[in-house]
Amino acid sequence: MEGAAPFFPGREAARMETLTSPVTVLRGVGPQKAKVLERLDIRTLGDLLRFYPRAYDDRRETRKISELIPGESACVAAMIASAPTLAHIRKGMDLVKVRAVDETGVLDLTFFNQSWLKNSLQVGQTYLFYGKAEGSLLRKSMASPIVEKEGLGERTGRIVPIYPLTAGLSQLFLSRTIRQALDECGDAVPELLPAAIRRENALCSAAYAVENIHFPEGDEALSLARRRLAFEELFLFALGLAGLRSRRSAVTVPPMAAVDMAPFYAALPFSLTGAQRRSIDEALRDMRSGLPMNRLCQGDVGSGKTMVAAACVYFAARNGRQAALMAPTEILARQHYETLAPLLEPLGVRCALLTGSTGVKAKRETNAALAAGDIDLAIGTHALLTGTVTFRDLGLVVTDEQHRFGVAQRAALAEKGLHPHTLVMSATPIPRTLALILYGDLDVSLIDELPPGRQPIETFAVPGSYRPRIYAFLRKLIAQGRQAYIVCPMVESGEEEGDDTKAVKEYAQQLQKEVFPDLRVAFVHGKMRPKEKEAVMAAFSAGETDILVSTTVIEVGVDVPNAAVMVVENAERFGLSQLHQLRGRVGRGKHQSYCVLLSDNRNEETRQRLKILTQTNDGFRLAEEDLRLRGPGDFFGVRQHGLPGLRVADLGCDAQLLQSAQRAAEALLREDPELARSPALRDRVAELFARNAETMN
Repeated sequence: MEGAAPFFPGREAARMETLTSPVTVLRGVGPQKAKVLERLDIRTLGDLLRFYPRAYDDRRETRKISELIPGESACVAAMIASAPTLAHIRKGMDLVKVRAVDETGVLDLTFFNQSWLKNSLQVGQTYLFYGKAEGSLLRKSMASPIVEKEGLGERTGRIVPIYPLTAGLSQLFLSRTIRQALDECGDAVPELLPAAIRRENALCSAAYAVENIHFPEGDEALSLARRRLAFEELFLFALGLAGLRSRRSAVTVPPMAAVDMAPFYAALPFSLTGAQRRSIDEALRDMRSGLPMNRLCQGDVGSGKTMVAAACVYFAARNGRQAALMAPTEILARQHYETLAPLLEPLGVRCALLTGSTGVKAKRETNAALAAGDIDLAIGTHALLTGTVTFRDLGLVVTDEQHRFGVAQRAALAEKGLHPHTLVMSATPIPRTLALILYGDLDVSLIDELPPGRQPIETFAVPGSYRPRIYAFLRKLIAQGRQAYIVCPMVESGEEEGDDTKAVKEYAQQLQKEVFPDLRVAFVHGKMRPKEKEAVMAAFSAGETDILVSTTVIEVGVDVPNAAVMVVENAERFGLSQLHQLRGRVGRGKHQSYCVLLSDNRNEETRQRLKILTQTNDGFRLAEEDLRLRGPGDFFGVRQHGLPGLRVADLGCDAQLLQSAQRAAEALLREDPELARSPALRDRVAELFARNAETMN
């Protein structure tokens, strides 16, 4: 049976391996398993050692059968009392049943699709079982518990690491494989932190930390290991971001001249908020400074970031420079064009739209006009990145919903000019501690006011039993001319691919057939072709659809002022910040808008989390709360940001450690700016930030 014998090959191996050795040097890792591991970005022994657990099970305590509490997971030592029985329930389903005992009671055990246990579990032999206890106080049972012989200590009797998995991998395989890697080259784990920093911050060695993050000797060892590795991650970030900042300051550009902005402000159909004016002033100051602007304009949904971008475009155009604005979708690019062109063209700023669906002739004419300098602002999608698009003098690059673009895409656009100013816009509120990490190389403008007259979105968290009332409410609002979104959760990791697609289609069809046969119901999901998605969203925007059923693909999307209701199914499956983003799809017009969060989850923490959304529309407060509750996972789109992700550090809890790491990094750079005395550290920072360095202006 799996786990019947220990598999801890040690230093008796014929040859020693290094951290860069491929995983195939390990016993039990053939080409097929190597491909599966590659899906987790594990290719070498070093990658294995850096693949840290996501959680731990404390399986040190062994209970008696009589002490098992139904609903709680526990470890129990019990003797097999009778021969296991095997039954074939149906095709593809086997059931092994066996009874185990100790001096305090009887435990009925059931195993699904583990037919080998029939011959492996020996009558009279004592085993350790770990699983969730079921049954009553008098009759205890466990379904498919982990099982191993007493004294083996692989999966019971210790603090057991729980790793992120992918199809084709088990916890036991990963644990054994990492154990092998540690035995082969655990001593070769590089000590990146200078001894003085380790002493000042009471940090254990790297080798001890890596060993005990995977196989902790106890609570204290695990705590020491986690603290050391978290500090190292934050320290590397601090060093890398300092490098990015110094690279920025080394580049100079001709400063732009001051411009009379009065005509721009006079052309606006509304008054700007104080936060918008402040953000514009900060950006224009950058553009006059003689250094390339690299600024993040961060504001809540609907806070008016586009007007900040418009002011920068006007400023650049009056200085004879061109600008480009890149949006993640065609429909969003078109919306930007329809907003900005009527505002800017009367002021002499010539605008053009360039997307994938732009006709061949129009594309050719637009490209020629850009190259000749006859267009001041090009608004588009990734179509702006094609080789045929050239600018006469690109001075400003604006990216909207910047987290939706890869680093390489943003860099490719910036490379069409000579160190152009860069403005990135994000409607994802990010907590201060996290912004320090994600955007440490950027200057941040914060728009923390909403335009006057914007009505707060009324938010309700209710159970599924409210659906009839919700449907009646939707019907009432649609009769008044409004529209509605209904969002279904995305497929979770490990679930069958396509489940989200199927769920959305089936839900939409069911609504159309059984609930709203007289209304226009459409659906959209991420697996649709881009043109299909665009068409569905365009129809909704044009008022040709009453209800749009969707995955989170609409989280970043077109503004539909007429959309007044957002219903989110299984709301507990989303983070607070994501729910806030979804909520922000409504409330864009003059009508009172509503958000309804549906959840039957009775977990008290979940209920409290959803309750927070009903109490505030402040995205930054929600982001702080989300970070505290869920950690940084929602905010770190590692591949999008191009910054290395945090594997151990938790910015919700490690703010103090972050400050210590930053102080240590600053002190080291003062003494050794080039890290000449710490070559391994220098190389690791370079490795982590190589992609970022390539993209700097």
